[in-house]
Amino acid sequence: MGKDTYCYRFNESVPLREAEESLMLAVLAAECLYGRSTVRLDATFCLDRRQRCCVIEAGSEVGRAIARIFTGFLSRQFGEEAFRVERGAERSAQSDGAQVGAAP
Repeated sequence: MGKDTYCYRFNESVPLREAEESLMLAVLAAECLYGRSTVRLDATFCLDRRQRCCVIEAGSEVGRAIARIFTGFLSRQFGEEAFRVERGAERSAQSDGAQVGAAP
């Protein structure tokens, strides 16, 4: 994982299903800004339930927008202490048990 990635690590208090829904809403919001095709081509993200984390590749403007929107949603929904964000963490976006996606 390079410096253009963000790894969100969730406390036990965060229901992962709700975090996943917030990620999908962030992707939908990015589609509204950039268009579905651009998001589909430029966005890469993954939610790993076993590791309680989400990775967003932010090497493109679209990826950075998704990361910003997702961070805002998480902060409002769960509070800023419920998760932490690591930039360029040493973690593969293709790990076992991960759900990887581009825009649905």
